[in-house]
Amino acid sequence: MTSRHIPSASDDIAGRPSRRTVVKAAAATAVAAPALVATASPAAASTAAPVFHHGVASGDPLPDGVLLWTRVTPAPEAVPGSGKGPDTEVTWEVAEDKGFTRIAARGTALATAASDHTVKADVRGLRQATGYYFRFSAGGASSPVGRTRTTPAADASSPGVRFGVVSCSNWESGYFSAYRHLAARADLDAVLHLGDYIYEYGSGTYPKDKYVVRRHEPRHEIVTLADYRTRHAHYKTDPDLQALHAAHPVVAIWDDHEIANDAWAGGAENHTPGAEGDFAARAAAAKQAYFEWMPVRTSTEGTVYRRLRFGKLADLHLLDLRSFRSQQASIGSGKVDDPERTLTGRAQLDWLKAGLAGSDATWKLVGTSVMISPVAFGSVPAHLLGPLAELMGLPKEGLAINVDQWDGYTDDRRELLGHLTASGVRNTVFLTGDIHMAWANDVPVKAATYPLSQSAATEFVVTSVSSDNIDDLLHVAPGTLSVVAATALKAANRHVKWVDMDRHGYGVLDVTAERSQMDYYTVSDKAEQGATAAWARSYRTLSGTQKVERVYQPV
Repeated sequence: MTSRHIPSASDDIAGRPSRRTVVKAAAATAVAAPALVATASPAAASTAAPVFHHGVASGDPLPDGVLLWTRVTPAPEAVPGSGKGPDTEVTWEVAEDKGFTRIAARGTALATAASDHTVKADVRGLRQATGYYFRFSAGGASSPVGRTRTTPAADASSPGVRFGVVSCSNWESGYFSAYRHLAARADLDAVLHLGDYIYEYGSGTYPKDKYVVRRHEPRHEIVTLADYRTRHAHYKTDPDLQALHAAHPVVAIWDDHEIANDAWAGGAENHTPGAEGDFAARAAAAKQAYFEWMPVRTSTEGTVYRRLRFGKLADLHLLDLRSFRSQQASIGSGKVDDPERTLTGRAQLDWLKAGLAGSDATWKLVGTSVMISPVAFGSVPAHLLGPLAELMGLPKEGLAINVDQWDGYTDDRRELLGHLTASGVRNTVFLTGDIHMAWANDVPVKAATYPLSQSAATEFVVTSVSSDNIDDLLHVAPGTLSVVAATALKAANRHVKWVDMDRHGYGVLDVTAERSQMDYYTVSDKAEQGATAAWARSYRTLSGTQKVERVYQPV
């Protein structure tokens, strides 16, 4: 792969709208998204010429560059996971205009069966805080055109940064209309995907067969490298997902379902040794496919924890909470407080602590795949404990702990929160997915005495794109029962300011020097491909306060 930076003769670059511009996704989607994700013509697809069936993507933006991704199908037999097909040279181009008359960088990469014919180009030499267009070509065929954006220089002052925030997109549970609405916005710097980008289950397992909205491929539970490649490829045929990747750089971390449910360093709840082979081999295959198919820089350590900076305004610390964790404790074992058990692993926790304490950014954003705020469930009515147990990994008798979250690894949380307070680290905001609900929380040092004791940080949790929530599990209309559970949860957990157990959607995080604000959006019906989106609520944390408060309009 080669690249070079070509200075522009014009200042007319791919411009950025005003910071206050908010594009209403429902109105704009029909026009904006298809222009970016037009697929190859049927005539091209019917020949042996290369085609780009899986779209284009960018990710992990830097001040001077960005990672570009695509997958080329060089011949009809070179289907994902097959290991077949010839080596194919792919050219990539980055331009300052959609017509590609002002090329900023150009290079080539080789697509081979060894990487499932996926291509990554780590482009450098670009201008900071600048919008660009990009595309790929091979054998006379061209990919769709994508757009991306570099970040401000590390020492640059920025008036604001805005992220789309999503998690938990289960193909069989519904459509990805949340992605479509985010793709139609022109005001995002990047989209954060906080895990469960794919699901590993066999068809009709989650949800049950009669509730499946659409079938994924392969139909069986994925275990091998070929399986994981095929599942990733199938997800990337979704037009709304393609639209998202073509419209914005995506910054992604994994959670458990990219590997297997409730994964830990040595196994997973959804892995049967012997019948499904060695877990280490399965995890290695899952991670290899993830790095091949996602616009994420490949790590030699096989992890996704890393740090991105958005000028002096925000550092984004991204965590890997599956690769190094101890096995989840058994309920009632008393091991959740054991200092020998870890969620992060020693090296990652030290890296995070040092990064937070050493950051000179106004805001310290932490992307975590599971919730850090403590939550007690003992006051939830008995008839709701069953579905909550299934959704959140709780014991059905209602013991108040979720051992898959930070609640199951309290020594790591105690050390991290103690570090924030002892080091005087301010403006830490945790951004979380995983549990298919939306939350706005203070993060207390001691939940039992809160609010008399202090809050060390705040947390915004986004709901799922499509994965089942409590009403889906109960098969009742939204709000029928969950409002009772939400009221009980807030009463028992005074640091929880809001929880929505009913709806699916996404968040938009808007960060300025004065505040970080999460606007929560919901989709009308995940079972409808053309679902609309609407603003639901907004919460913010003001600089220096370590507390969230409700605001009554989106930014």
